Amino acid sequence: MVTLPAGRSIAPRRRLSLARRLALTIGRLVRHRFALLGIVLLALEIGAALLAPWLAGYAPNAIDYRAMLQAPSFDHLLGTDDLGRDILSRLIHGGRLSLTVSTLAVLMAVSVGVPLGLIAGYVGGAVDEVLMRVLDSIMALPPLVLALMIAAVLGPGLINAMIAIAIVAVPVYTRLMRGQVLSLKHNDYIAAAQSVGVPAWLILFRHVLPNAINPVIVQASLGIGFAIITESSLSFIGLGAQPPISTWGSMVQVGFQFLELAPWFVLAPATAIFVAVLGFNMLGEGLRDALDPTTSTRL
Repeated sequence: MVTLPAGRSIAPRRRLSLARRLALTIGRLVRHRFALLGIVLLALEIGAALLAPWLAGYAPNAIDYRAMLQAPSFDHLLGTDDLGRDILSRLIHGGRLSLTVSTLAVLMAVSVGVPLGLIAGYVGGAVDEVLMRVLDSIMALPPLVLALMIAAVLGPGLINAMIAIAIVAVPVYTRLMRGQVLSLKHNDYIAAAQSVGVPAWLILFRHVLPNAINPVIVQASLGIGFAIITESSLSFIGLGAQPPISTWGSMVQVGFQFLELAPWFVLAPATAIFVAVLGFNMLGEGLRDALDPTTSTRL
């Protein structure tokens, strides 16, 4: 027992509720300049994608051979492509697919990688060793090259591209979660739960996961940016979206063929990719500082 000076006592530390912690995190996030800028950029692109049927002045696949490769004008704000289709309409509708595929790929990777990391870090031993060696073999190749190989085996298409992106990202989240579990599983509150017979699955999901998830959230935000680039790369070489479906990557692939004749064709989707990746990177930086204020680099 610790003796304190007269008139002083130790009050038990109150654990913040989930709602309170969420409010504090959001408050730090909106005060972070980079994060706020990232949120604005992403809100513009996501809002445009959600409102595509109302914002797009033309059907994305409407062909007009009389308006092929027209420069930006009042009729076509971003010009037209090689088939006379309105680039702005295709850009907005393509954003829906690019953002959806990238986000779903990251969610798939997190849903597989996080449980594997929890098991490997908590159980240890042969399970950890075998799982880590398998993941090391997956990570031996550069992520983009591996995604290209998987997509080539599965065949062209957005679903297969999404699966390839998710498979490549699984080791990242597994190793990240495993490292967090290894640093937490020897804490006193874990030992106390084990000593009273709390089941391992309950310890993992009630005590370990809530304290280990923050880095995963940050990595997921950054991972969506990488997924957008990967999807664009797969579509660029014909392994992603297939005509007439438009994504930002497929638009770059077609527009690249007319780079000298119609530079606006490729500039619009390339800019959209740049803004989305920049927005997610800024958001990830803000989330890192908001979830762990002790490492804040806020400007």
